[in-house]
Amino acid sequence: MRYVYGITSALLAGGTALALVTQSPVGAQVAQNEKSEMARVVPRAGAPESFADLVEQLQPAVVNISTKQEVTLGVRLNPFAGTREPITQEQQGGGSGFLISADGYIVTNNHVISGGPRGEAVNEVTVTLTNQREYKAKIVGRDVASDLALLKIDASGMPFVKFADGSPARVGDWVVAIGNPLGLGSTVTAGIISAVQRNIGQGGAYDRYIQTDTAINRGNSGGPLFDLQGNVVGINNMLISPVGANIGVNFAIPADAAIPVINALRAGEAPQRGYLGIGIVPVSEDMAAALGLPKDRGEIVQRIEDGQPAAKAGLKRGDVVTKINGKEITPQQTLSYIVANIKPGTRVPVEVIREGKTLSLSAVVGTRPPESELTGENFDPEAEQTLPEDPTGTADQAIQDQLGMAVQPLTSAIARSIGVEADTKGLVIAAVGGNSDAGRKGLRRGDIILSANRSAVTSSEALSGILAAAKKAGRNAVLLEILRRGQPPAFIAIRIAE
Repeated sequence: MRYVYGITSALLAGGTALALVTQSPVGAQVAQNEKSEMARVVPRAGAPESFADLVEQLQPAVVNISTKQEVTLGVRLNPFAGTREPITQEQQGGGSGFLISADGYIVTNNHVISGGPRGEAVNEVTVTLTNQREYKAKIVGRDVASDLALLKIDASGMPFVKFADGSPARVGDWVVAIGNPLGLGSTVTAGIISAVQRNIGQGGAYDRYIQTDTAINRGNSGGPLFDLQGNVVGINNMLISPVGANIGVNFAIPADAAIPVINALRAGEAPQRGYLGIGIVPVSEDMAAALGLPKDRGEIVQRIEDGQPAAKAGLKRGDVVTKINGKEITPQQTLSYIVANIKPGTRVPVEVIREGKTLSLSAVVGTRPPESELTGENFDPEAEQTLPEDPTGTADQAIQDQLGMAVQPLTSAIARSIGVEADTKGLVIAAVGGNSDAGRKGLRRGDIILSANRSAVTSSEALSGILAAAKKAGRNAVLLEILRRGQPPAFIAIRIAE
C-alpha cells in the first residue's frame, strides 16, 4: 500500500513518474491514462478537498419552500339544509429553490408548488432563507412541461446566484447540491456529473437531464446544482430508486434548457416550443427489418394533423423521418425533442424515407399548443367533471366566474373523441358547476359551444369578450349555441353571474 501510495503521489505531483517505467514503443498506441495530457487534467491542489468556501458563499441564495393547500376529498350531504358540502383537508408540502435576482425572484420546480388531483397551484407559499427570515411568495408563473416555476418575494438586496452560460457541463465534473432534503433544513452534498443529455423515456421537449451521483432526496427538488465556479448548471428534479431514497442515480434539469423557460415566465409569457402536428412512433427492430432500414434510426409517421406544418410540408402517413434540421433521429435524440426546442417560425430541412426512397422536404415549425389541447385524444366526455381551482388565464377565469363552466379549444382530436366531425369549430365544455345556471339547464362536459350571442367562438378570449360586451349592454344572460353528440345544435340562454 505504501508503494502504491508513493507512485500515486508522484503522478499527482508531476504526472511523469509513472511514464518513466511504462514507456511504449515509438508510434505505438498509448493507454488513455498514460497520455501526456494527464498532467494537465489532474485536479488542481485542494480542489476536491473542501467545498467549504464555495458553500459559504452560495448557501444564502438557496431557500426552503413550504406550501399549504385546501384539497377537496369528496362531498357530504347536510341533512338539515339538504345540500351537498365539500369535504376539504389542508395539505402541506415543499422543497427547495434559489434566488436569481436581488429583488427576490426565485426558481423552483413546478411540482414543488403544485398539489391536488390535477396539479393546480397551491394556496400559500412561504419562503425561508438560511438566516430564518420568512417571506410570503407570489407565483409569477409555472410551466408543467418543463416542471419549472418562478416565484417572487417582496424584498430587495437579496443574495442571488447566476446560471451557467459558458461551456456545457461535462461527465466527470464536480458538482455541489444545496437544498432541504427530508425536512432537515439547508444541506450540502457533492458528487460528479454521471451523464449529460440523459433520456429517461418520459418523452416531450424536456426529457434530457444531467445525471449525477450527488445525493438528492425528497425536499431537494427545485434546488440548485452548482459547478465549482458557483454557477447553477442544473435544477435538481428527481431520482430513480427502488427504495424511494437516494442510491446515486439522480437528475437535474440542465441550465440551458431552464433559462428560456424562466425568462419567458419572468416576462409574463408562455414558453414557446416548436410543433409539427404529427403523431410518431420509433422505428422498432421488426419495423426496421420490414422497411430495410438500420435499427434505432428514425421515427415513422402515424398521423398527420390537417393544416399543421407537417401537412403543409408534404409529409404523409408511413413516412420515416430520419433527420430534421441536420440532426439524426435516434432513441437518444427523438423528433419531438428536437422539434420542441426549435424556435417557432423557423424553416428547417426534413429528410424522410418514403417507399424506399430518400426525400428532402422543408417545413416551417409551428407553435406547440397548450398541453390541454395535446391531450385531446384522451378527452373522455364521461369523466368526472370538476371546475379547476386555478384557471390558466384571465379569460378562463372570467368564463368560470360568470358562467360556472370551464372550456377549452375544440381540436380535431377532441372532436373525434367526442364523436363529432373533426372539422367542427368551437369550444368544448370541460366541466360545469352543479350549482351554476348552466348546470341546472343540463349543460355538461363534452358539449360544444358553437356560438355566443350568434357570434362564432373558438377561443376563451372570444367568449370572454362577448360576456363583457353583454354585461356592458346591461344584459344578464348570453345565448349559447350548443352541439351535443347525436343531436342537432340547440340555443340555450345562460344567466351571467354577477
